[in-house]
Amino acid sequence: MRFGKSVWLMTTAMTVVLLPLTAASAQDAAAQETVTVSGYRASLAKAFELKRDAVGSQDSIVAEDIASFPDLNLAESMQRIPGVAITRDAGEGRQIVLRGLGPDFTRTQLNGMEVLSNTASGMDNRGNISRTRAFDFSMFASELFNRVTVEKSWAADQDEGGIAGTVQLSTAKPFDYDGFKAVVSAKGMTNTNEVSVTPRIVGMISDRSGPFGALISAAYSTNDSNEYGYRNWGWGQATISAAHIGPGVSASDSALLQSGSLFVPQAITYSTWYTHRERLGLTGAFQYQPSDAFGLDLDVLYGRLSNHRDDYALAAAGTNAISGSVTGVATAFQNTQVLLSDTIQGNTLVAAKYSGVDLRSERNAMNDSTNFYEAIVHGHYDITNAFKAKLAVGYSRSEYSLPVFDKVFMETKNHTVGYDNSDENNPSNSYDFDTTDPTKWGLMRLDAQETGIVSDYDNAKLDFDWAVDSSSNITFGSSYKKFLNRGWNRNLKTFYNNAPLGLDTAIADSNKGTVPHDTTLNYITGNPDTVDPLMGFNRDLSSLPTTGGTDYAVVEKTLAGYVQYDLHTDVFGLPLRANAGLRYFSTDIVSAGLQNGVQVAIGHHYNSFLPAANVALDVSDEVVARFSISRNLSRPALTDLAVAGSVSTNSTNSIGGSISAGNPNLKPFLADSIEASLDYYQGKSGYASIGVFYKNMEDMITSQNSVVPYNTTGYPLSLLQPTQQPDTKFNYTRPVNGRGAHIAGLEAAVKKDFDFLPAPFDKLGVTGNVTYADGNNGVIYNYGTPSQFTKSLALFNLSKFSANVTLYYETDSWGVRLSEAHRSRYLTDGGSGGNIGTGIEPTDNIDFAGHYNLNDHLKLVVEGINLTNQAIIQYTDIAAKRLLVNTTSGSTFTFGATYEF
Repeated sequence: MRFGKSVWLMTTAMTVVLLPLTAASAQDAAAQETVTVSGYRASLAKAFELKRDAVGSQDSIVAEDIASFPDLNLAESMQRIPGVAITRDAGEGRQIVLRGLGPDFTRTQLNGMEVLSNTASGMDNRGNISRTRAFDFSMFASELFNRVTVEKSWAADQDEGGIAGTVQLSTAKPFDYDGFKAVVSAKGMTNTNEVSVTPRIVGMISDRSGPFGALISAAYSTNDSNEYGYRNWGWGQATISAAHIGPGVSASDSALLQSGSLFVPQAITYSTWYTHRERLGLTGAFQYQPSDAFGLDLDVLYGRLSNHRDDYALAAAGTNAISGSVTGVATAFQNTQVLLSDTIQGNTLVAAKYSGVDLRSERNAMNDSTNFYEAIVHGHYDITNAFKAKLAVGYSRSEYSLPVFDKVFMETKNHTVGYDNSDENNPSNSYDFDTTDPTKWGLMRLDAQETGIVSDYDNAKLDFDWAVDSSSNITFGSSYKKFLNRGWNRNLKTFYNNAPLGLDTAIADSNKGTVPHDTTLNYITGNPDTVDPLMGFNRDLSSLPTTGGTDYAVVEKTLAGYVQYDLHTDVFGLPLRANAGLRYFSTDIVSAGLQNGVQVAIGHHYNSFLPAANVALDVSDEVVARFSISRNLSRPALTDLAVAGSVSTNSTNSIGGSISAGNPNLKPFLADSIEASLDYYQGKSGYASIGVFYKNMEDMITSQNSVVPYNTTGYPLSLLQPTQQPDTKFNYTRPVNGRGAHIAGLEAAVKKDFDFLPAPFDKLGVTGNVTYADGNNGVIYNYGTPSQFTKSLALFNLSKFSANVTLYYETDSWGVRLSEAHRSRYLTDGGSGGNIGTGIEPTDNIDFAGHYNLNDHLKLVVEGINLTNQAIIQYTDIAAKRLLVNTTSGSTFTFGATYEF
């Protein structure tokens, strides 16, 4: 078992619980096996031993393996597993991508029970609040867990869901130890973009007496991150009239600018995202084990992740923006912009200088938090020596709250502004004035928001295991799962640039300030704590109606049952392990929400049979061959199931109006998967593996625009105007099940201790892996020629190549490790505004860790994360690669000590 990252760095010989190898048996406390793990090499060897003994394809991180990597949270730890890549935010990992499939396609279980947590990003380019099925692994510190297993193949005794795979998170138990155990660890953490040093503290105490045991652990940390750089938004085709083109622009370029064929940006922004993050995790484990035939376990976990964010921006998006867009004022006060110079690449205006531009600055103060709770009881009872039963009942809850979202927009008028995006690695802007002069800035706008999201899981499982003979088992069981997700948002915007001639409202300089963090260029911003009360702006939004399309709830109830045959035998003298089974599930969904102030509820039902078979053959003492085939599913995204949306009516046209909403009648994604692998095990010092996988996915979800009778949509007739009939035709836009998609790939992994070299080089070792994946899906676009067309794009979140490598050197008294994680380019969505696709450029993150044992109890540790300050570069349009974001979050360093009692 392990508690705390540093704990296992320090330990020379510790005892861990290695859970059984199938999902069902993972919850059987009686089947636990106690082994000793010593050092980083031994933890790698134990992980490969677990992989060798498994029937299906899986990879694990155990004990020292998690603790030894320089990781801020679980996502950072899991990126070392073959096939896993991560998305990053606020300087740390947030969600995972498994074998090229996005976070919504991976199911997460904590102590054997499915869970979901929702957090948020400060940057809306990255999805902002994650009201999805994806688990946010930034919720927990890695110190709270003693094992993480990623199950890539599927068996019938596992819960359905998760086409990509299942992540099993396991916390520790008191019977992992022979008796009393206590550990404490303390570290300091700092980042090159901030001057603060913040704490990271871990503690654990465990004891047992007779058949009873109790364990409590805690992990607490705070950290300050500052991600800053360049940001664009609103790339789209624009027409610039001759009156707004200066004499410095050539005639040929002027003709292009007037044609409306060129893409121009809307904002050209310098931005800063500061986050003060506080993370608390508490676990408790209580066991009653009077005999091998009976046992009860209670596991409880509490997690809290809170963020105080201050976001800043300087954007050419004031009243007279570089794009000429309307922002809260009459059209008569616009269009003072004149294009003075330009650089065109293809059909993109990559660099330009304008006069007559109004700039705006933004300061956004946000406080958000996620509270996570889980309690689960596991019991096992051997009815006879050959017939055993297991029961698991649990509940989990995730509560996301954004009570504070206060934003102040300041504005300065009539400036000459330039930008250059010709090199995505070095974007820049220029301004004709001192952006830190407070006398140049007036109040433009105030915003406020409030958001709440709650996700509940109720789980119950009953499993039976019948040992038919010494080589055969039949397992069968049933489960019930209820999932509830509900949420809402309220927002308020008030403009203060509606004065005559479009002038902003003057406020005292005491209400203004500059950006107090590292930033590309400093500038004046407003302080919401003083400006809001000064203007009488009401920050309490509880009396306002919810924002259209956000106030909805989705309830899913699933009953399932399975039967599986497990075989352990010899074939031509070769050991064979196999399972084959069939799972049936039945799901009922109710999606309820507000449609134009009217409560609407729509129900849907689906069910199916899911077969699976897995085979592992020990070809020799060193070689294991595996083959798996299965049918599994992933359920639709929560936003796609939302009944809430907008209904607009028009009694004067033949088309009665339009409806834009989710689709509670969506079918789940279904996937037929097949994979094979060959592993070579060279004792404890070496390992090599190569495998291939293929998934054929049905019923992929896309957008549909159609004209249908209103009474076929399921929405109440009360929303119609008095003169409209139930069968009045409406434009209806919603997600629908479309054609399928596929993904295929290859994984390879290697680990080798260089113990064959002469001293001191015999303490060296290396471990690494590489994954290649390729898959496409058709995306429907409603612009261009023809007006609607389908474009085949790479699956969203799919990086064709991802790789990890770690070089380590370890002795009995000290050790160091250097790790690199590579992820190739990937798309995040289909794009908008005429752009085909939005994506992230390749990243390479380099980390290191070092430790020194002062004695048998005390160890010193130092770690570094993102040593090269890797930039995150986001673009839109796969051909033009128009720059959206180029930011860096700095390098993070930790240093501290661990003491074991």
